[in-house]
Amino acid sequence: MDIRPFTGNFTQQEPIGDDAIAAAVDVLKGGRLHRYNTASGEVSQAALLEADYAAYQGVEYCLACASGGYAMGIALRAAGVTQGEPVLTNAFTLAPVPGAIAGAGARPVLVEITRDLTLDLGDLEKKIRSSGARFMLLSNMRGHLTDMDTLTALLEHHSVTLIEDCAHTMGSTWSGRRSGNFGLAGCFSTQTYKHLNSGEGGILTSDDPQFMARAIVLSGSYMLYERHGAAPPSQYFSTVRLETPNLSGRMDNLRAAILRPQITGLDANIARWNERYRALEEQLAQTPGVYVPHRPDQEGIVGSSFQFLFPGVSAQSAQTLVSDALSLGVELKWFGAERPVGFTSRHQSWQYLEPAQLPQTDEILAGLFDMRIPLTFSVADCRHIGAILDHCLRRGSYVA
Repeated sequence: MDIRPFTGNFTQQEPIGDDAIAAAVDVLKGGRLHRYNTASGEVSQAALLEADYAAYQGVEYCLACASGGYAMGIALRAAGVTQGEPVLTNAFTLAPVPGAIAGAGARPVLVEITRDLTLDLGDLEKKIRSSGARFMLLSNMRGHLTDMDTLTALLEHHSVTLIEDCAHTMGSTWSGRRSGNFGLAGCFSTQTYKHLNSGEGGILTSDDPQFMARAIVLSGSYMLYERHGAAPPSQYFSTVRLETPNLSGRMDNLRAAILRPQITGLDANIARWNERYRALEEQLAQTPGVYVPHRPDQEGIVGSSFQFLFPGVSAQSAQTLVSDALSLGVELKWFGAERPVGFTSRHQSWQYLEPAQLPQTDEILAGLFDMRIPLTFSVADCRHIGAILDHCLRRGSYVA
């Protein structure tokens, strides 16, 4: 069967909209890019972004900051994580997650995953008991949500505080409840490959006023916390403002101006991502030997990337599959490689961590393939990509 090569670019995002460009130009012409550099009576773009995103997320408080990784780091500090204490997180995640834990002076404790790329809740309970951890930084890796009802009940039973890394689940839901609203805080990214695009950027949300007061001071508020758009009342800052260090990581007005207009189109873009995800899912559902992670009915997904497993594939065969797909224009990432490639890494690559025995996760990652779905691709493009992958998987001798 002759398969036409795909010619799209897997890293090309849609252009920033004219309304966002106009807002950015206004900031540039005004010259006041720093979030606290405002004229009398003016509300900064960063403060307006905080109010806008709090309303979208359905929370009381929101902080705009430098990156999603920074949001996670100050969330851990604001929550009360102490030097050297264990913090639970997924064994399958990206480097900024254990990096945020280590940056807060804590010790990552990695939890096994299932073939649906979610937490193994049995292993989580074992790790809670063996580590005595008080905190969990949950990574909703590649947009896959764990059973949040069961997870939150388990964490509450063991008095473990939940912080959610929602870099890949902005706008997703579980049983109608937004990702990021299940624990103490939600951490979001606005890096180029995420659901809102400002190049770099982060958002931290919570309904806890004491937590958010500490986070705002940590972000570098210079006692100007009253200029935030979704901050707790001033009395919550009376003590923390003097006992909390400034870890400067603010978002500037330029990035905030670019982001604000994008929020209004987020839900429409989620629907577009999901059309593309389902097209790929349908194409690979019947491919022999392939497992596409199950998405429960309770999960309102944001299908901005696509994953499939080819269990039992050897390292050589996995590399051949990546090469075969690339020869037809499809850029796959493989999570089983010994060395990190670009954004793709696994726990053995983070040598600042204590080595962990994670046989279940290692077996899953050995056969895990991953792909971005930019909105510059059409649904027809995604069907074409799926046909290429199906063709490569069927024709190859990908064996253990």
